[in-house]
Order: sequence, then C-alpha cells, then structure tokens
Amino acid sequence: MDSRRHPGWPAVLSHGRVGLRPLKFRDASAWSKLRLSNEDWLVPWEPSSSQSWADRHSVAAYVTMYNRLRPQARSGLLLPFAVTYDDAMVGQLTVANVVRGALRSAQIGYWIDEAVAGRGVMTVAVALAVDHCFGPVGLHRVQIDIRPENARSRRVVEKLGFREEAYFVRYLDIDGAFRDHIGYALTVEDCPRGLIRRLASNA
Repeated sequence: MDSRRHPGWPAVLSHGRVGLRPLKFRDASAWSKLRLSNEDWLVPWEPSSSQSWADRHSVAAYVTMYNRLRPQARSGLLLPFAVTYDDAMVGQLTVANVVRGALRSAQIGYWIDEAVAGRGVMTVAVALAVDHCFGPVGLHRVQIDIRPENARSRRVVEKLGFREEAYFVRYLDIDGAFRDHIGYALTVEDCPRGLIRRLASNA
C-alpha cells in the first residue's frame, strides 16, 4: 500500500469502551446476526431494495459487501470500520466518497445495534472517525446526511458540533421512497483540538 496515496488506512482507533477497526472477513456471522435482529430498528433509515431483508443481510451478503469494500479501501476511496463496544462488534461506520485534490472531503454513514443505543457509543465513534479524517487521512471537510425524522442520529451530530448546511429535497431512495435529508458538516477549522477532546471537556 502506498501511504502517500492512501493515508490513514488501515487504522484501529479507540476511546474508553468504544473502538473502530477495519471490517474483517470473519465478521460475517456477527454482522449478519446484528443486521437480522435489528430489522425493525434499521429499516426506516436503509436504502430501498428489491431483495428481502434476510437476503440482504445473510453471511453471503456480508462476504459480497466485504469483497466490494476491501479494494475500495485499498484505493483510498473509503474507510470501512466496524464499531466495537467492549471489543464486541455493535455496528458499522463508513467514511465514504473520499475526494482528494482541492476538496479533500468525505461523507460518513453509520448504524448501531439497538441494544447499545443511547449509551453514547456512536457519538464517540463518529468523533474518533472525524479526528482521524482531519488527522492522518488529511481531509478538510466531513459531511453527514440524515433524514429529518431520525432524531437519534441528529442528536449525535448536533452534540459533536456539526452545523446544518443544507436541506436536500427527495435526496435518497430510503425505505421505499425518495426522502428528504439534512446535510450536516464540519471542517478542520471547526475543531482544532479534536472532537474527542471536546467530548471529554463537556463530560
């Protein structure tokens, strides 16, 4: 891997009980179990598909996804992380659409197991990812797009100081229809000391 072209990957990040690490081939069973057991929790925020939830989240589906994401990560196009809590996989966070050059930007998407929601796990995970993007990865801007109805996810970004920059009408095909999204963003100038330090100082 050419670190000059693909800085910051692979990476293992942690703060307290929360961690981010690269997705692994052996995560297939744990990933499938989490996705299948969280269907009702996740469906409203997931892209539309003609496949059943079970088919989309089988072990075989994970292997297909993993094989697609791995070369993109090696090419510096995205950073696919497993979210861990006490070292157990509890979700996924992907830094996607990495653009270099004058923009130096990326988008973050994530999901988490309902069983650990409300404990601040994803807030810490996003903070770790943003600090990594603004540090070793060398990006300038990070964006997160969220449906207006997704109050829990909006609280995550608002707690971290993301600003609301845009309202996208009928933006993405989610749960059977094109849904509006709010665009939140941060630039490196917004958090010179890092988001993990900001969280710690506000604790």
